Amino acid sequence: MTLEAVIASLHLLAILTLVVFLSSQAALCRSEWLNAAVVERLVRLGAIAAVAALLVLLTGLVRVLWGTKGAAWYLSQPMFHLKLTLFVVLWALSIRPLLAFRAWRLQSRARGVLPGADEVRRVRRWVMLQSHALPVVAVLAVFWARGW
Repeated sequence: MTLEAVIASLHLLAILTLVVFLSSQAALCRSEWLNAAVVERLVRLGAIAAVAALLVLLTGLVRVLWGTKGAAWYLSQPMFHLKLTLFVVLWALSIRPLLAFRAWRLQSRARGVLPGADEVRRVRRWVMLQSHALPVVAVLAVFWARGW
C-alpha cells in the first residue's frame, strides 16, 4: 500500500511540474514581452517541460507495472488507452514550439534578431493548444476513477 502511495505521489508531482512549466511557456510566449532573456527562458522551460512529460510517462508506466491493480487491469481499460493516446498527441504538439524556441535562441545569439509578432503568435497557438488539452487528460482520469 505504501508503494502505491509513493508511486501515485510521484506521478502526480510529475503532472503538476508539467502543468507549471507548460503554463510558464504560455505566459511568456508573447511578442510584446519577447526579448533575448525571455527566448533563453522559453528554451529552458521547454526542456524542463519535456523532462516532466517524460517523467509523467515513466511514473505512469511504473504504476501500470507495479501498482496494486496490475498491468492486466490497466491494459484492458479503454480509458487508459484514450488517456495515453491523448498524452502522446500532446507530446507531439510540443515538438514545434520546442524547435521554434531553439531557432529563436540561435537567431538571437547569432544576430540579435527576435522573431516577428506573427511567428510568435503561431507558436503561442501551439503552446496554448497543449495547455488547454492537458486538463482533458485529468478530466478523463477523474471519470475513469469513478467507473467510466
